Amino acid sequence: MPRVLKRRDFLKAAGTLAAAAMVERRVRAREAISDTDSALHFVSDSMELRLSSTAPQFVLFNVDGLGKGKRGPNIIGGPNIIGKGLRGDFQASDASSGDIRRIEYRSDIDDPRPLWTFEFSGHRIVLTSEWSESFRNLPIIFDFNLSQVDSTVLGLFRKDNLLEAPVLMHFPGQGSVRITANTPDIGLAYASSRYTKKSGASWSLQVQEGASLSLPGATFERKLVVYTLEVTAIHPDVPGIADDPRFDAFRRNWLNALQLSPSLGALANNTASATCAFCYYEYADIAALTPPLAQGLKATDVVRQTLDRMLSGGSAYGLFPRERYPCAMSDTYPSMIIAASNCVFHGDSDEWLDANYDGIRGWAESMLATDKDGNGLIKFCGSGNSQTKPFDTQTSNWWDEINFGHEDAYSNALAYRAFRNMAMMAKKAGKPDDAERYRRAAEKLRAVFYERFYDPQTGVLAGWRSADGQLHDYYFLWVNGIAIHYGLVPRPKANAILDRLLAKMKEVGYDKFNLGLPGNLITVPLKDYLHLRPSIHGGAGVRPDNSDGFQYYENRGATGSFAFFFLAALYDLGRRDEADRILFPMLAEYGRCGFAGRDAQGFSNDWRRWDGKAMGYEGFLVDNYYPLLAVPLRETEASWESGFRPPTALT
Repeated sequence: MPRVLKRRDFLKAAGTLAAAAMVERRVRAREAISDTDSALHFVSDSMELRLSSTAPQFVLFNVDGLGKGKRGPNIIGGPNIIGKGLRGDFQASDASSGDIRRIEYRSDIDDPRPLWTFEFSGHRIVLTSEWSESFRNLPIIFDFNLSQVDSTVLGLFRKDNLLEAPVLMHFPGQGSVRITANTPDIGLAYASSRYTKKSGASWSLQVQEGASLSLPGATFERKLVVYTLEVTAIHPDVPGIADDPRFDAFRRNWLNALQLSPSLGALANNTASATCAFCYYEYADIAALTPPLAQGLKATDVVRQTLDRMLSGGSAYGLFPRERYPCAMSDTYPSMIIAASNCVFHGDSDEWLDANYDGIRGWAESMLATDKDGNGLIKFCGSGNSQTKPFDTQTSNWWDEINFGHEDAYSNALAYRAFRNMAMMAKKAGKPDDAERYRRAAEKLRAVFYERFYDPQTGVLAGWRSADGQLHDYYFLWVNGIAIHYGLVPRPKANAILDRLLAKMKEVGYDKFNLGLPGNLITVPLKDYLHLRPSIHGGAGVRPDNSDGFQYYENRGATGSFAFFFLAALYDLGRRDEADRILFPMLAEYGRCGFAGRDAQGFSNDWRRWDGKAMGYEGFLVDNYYPLLAVPLRETEASWESGFRPPTALT
């Protein structure tokens, strides 16, 4: 190892440690360094990094947005590692000084001017690219390993489908990295891909996912490009929790519900998945409470970008213009209206409202048009009647394996909030007649809601009333939770409903709150289950009572999805201890990244059996992180006397 011997000889001759350190920097600034050299490795309480010796690329990158030295898996190294094709194009050298680690990349080690320079200190990285006449500079590429960390990038797309700086990279379980550039007109390439295949009698899944963000280097027109990367954790400033480590998972994971799909230009189930319009209100509720992502970039801007896609004629799951699915799912238009309202009232978007009011109003009118009998409730085109054969229509809401239809309690609770939000937007837009129209629609719905969905046989609200007049009640926790939280149930009756649900939960033996909550506490028989096929994922068995489908997927599977509503109902009624017994195990599970990842069969932890066995399919499902809203709600005095309280009405 002649390089090591040479340095040892020099150190011996120099005589002092200080002189050795000074010359050491000079030597290393002129010599190429190897992959194993410690100069390429940087560790602080906020991040751990390793660079390639032959390309200006990260080969290891993880962070702790709280600066506590708790870092997760490597985000780098997706299925198509672009950086590996750059080997040999550059040589790296160490030019560190003081507390700042500095690595320079040149096409020729004797070139006095580096093409890329990396500087690291504390929670900050500065990347500098200089233009060279003799060498075409290459981009720095974050090639995300989505099987390790479900990374995403939040930002705004330009007309050329590039992201404009600033942007925010978010890494679930770790925190975020804000990227700013010295030139505002630079465009960042963001891409993702996904391949899924079901195979075998056991319904195993083969999933390949990848995403990348490319930071372009200097060009003839833009001779100096500087990117500043700052590790951070973005979350609401909730009083009273700053020094409580139980809430660290809340701080690191608050943005998990916001995942931007580059192929769609919209918020989605995850970076590489589909966009569901009936989820948009969830994203907007999180975004409304989120501090700025960067100067000039708000989370509500990213939500508004998603709504712009829909207002311009885009498609999403939940809107079905196809013959097999003749109408939109009942929760879709309410979700989009609530999202729009959040953008207006929390995103300073008066001009956007003026430009898009007619389109948003069209969503509200589509809702009203479904009330064919005029009783005040919105309706779904599917009957919701119990059947014993596969259905030819979609169900009416998010829980799309269960035959919700006709008058759907959950969708009508959302509709109540949406009509109220629409009335507020109409007033803000200077449309007093519309404001009164939607206010009346909300009050008419509220007046009949409890009577229409209360099931005297169980003492709780049913999931839906089908066209034949029958109630379908399987002790849905989230249906009752949202109705109570949105003020659709009188307080004494609300407490009685929660008593019944908690007693039933104890009776059926569910207490694994780290897994979230089951959507329903008793099994849904085949007559009311959509996909009549025996499969682990579908949640349907072969017995008429579907007991062999018990705890599979939406048939009593445990999930974080929609657990917020039950928590919110408990907190709203002052039942803090009962809510905390659910919330804190969930927060601990968020800290372990327990709602993400796949097992050997490819099934993921977004849905689980009560014994913890994975039953999900997305790998990362953003709905699992909506319950983080319970933390700011918990720390406020939620009063029934204040009337209707949407999740974002937090002070």
